[in-house]
Amino acid sequence: MNVTLYFRGSLSSCNYACPYCPFSKTRDSAETLEKDRLQVERFVQWAGEQEQAGHRLSIFFNPYGEGLVHRWYREAMIALSRMTHVHKVAIQTNLSAKLDWTDGLNAEKVSFWATYHPGETTEDRFLARCSELHRRGIPFSVGSVGVRSAFGAIASLRRSLPPDVYLWINAFKDRGNDYYSAEEIAQLREIDPLFALNLPDYDSLGRTCLTGESVFFVQGSGRVKRCYSDRRVIGHLYRDGIEGLSAERPCGMKRCGCYIGYIHMPELELERYYGKGLLERRRLAQTAFEADLPFEPAAT
Repeated sequence: MNVTLYFRGSLSSCNYACPYCPFSKTRDSAETLEKDRLQVERFVQWAGEQEQAGHRLSIFFNPYGEGLVHRWYREAMIALSRMTHVHKVAIQTNLSAKLDWTDGLNAEKVSFWATYHPGETTEDRFLARCSELHRRGIPFSVGSVGVRSAFGAIASLRRSLPPDVYLWINAFKDRGNDYYSAEEIAQLREIDPLFALNLPDYDSLGRTCLTGESVFFVQGSGRVKRCYSDRRVIGHLYRDGIEGLSAERPCGMKRCGCYIGYIHMPELELERYYGKGLLERRRLAQTAFEADLPFEPAAT
């Protein structure tokens, strides 16, 4: 079975202080970090055992905080990338950690979801890390939160990045879906041609979604949820296994507005735009479908 697993352990600390993030500039206790380390290592061990069961895995680490400053996340990426039955392993990161450890990765199976946070790092420093990933042949995308104060920095970054590196913009929705003017939307679409896809919250209640069927959100303890925003626990990874967890589960939420959620709604057919880079939000090449994108797509 082809399975996508999002993993989030007990880590809830970050070395950045972004004003739009509740986990900014926080520090975990030694006990919490040790708990997180054991959770990650147990998950990697379980993943290794799935080859015998015939499962093919795509794995995305999206911790509350920055994972790659911790040794066990780096070791997990290396180990998973070298498993024959792991199709892809990706991680969300601010690229603040050194990258010399990536020598141990199987670059054909990894990808970085790199987020740029103006005010927390300089453009030159962030670009240097991007250049190092590019030089090492490690696939990555770059993104930033589309708050008005960051418009200039995001535009500057786009001019400096290699043309083949996709820069996505996360629509800022904390103040409602009318945050942007028509002129601002047009400006941001010049930078991110797919920005219009992230603007709406999609009607999802009762709609078909692969979460809970072949996509699972795994907590450090092993508890599994259908979706990152659905609090209902559907089982336990280490007790039930993939076979015991998998079932058709239409969405129980009214609307879905986050990329890692709505990309798993088959009716949106977002593979047309991202291809094999869907999981880590990499736009591999411009597609003919982009010409059909409405200025502000209505929620489906």
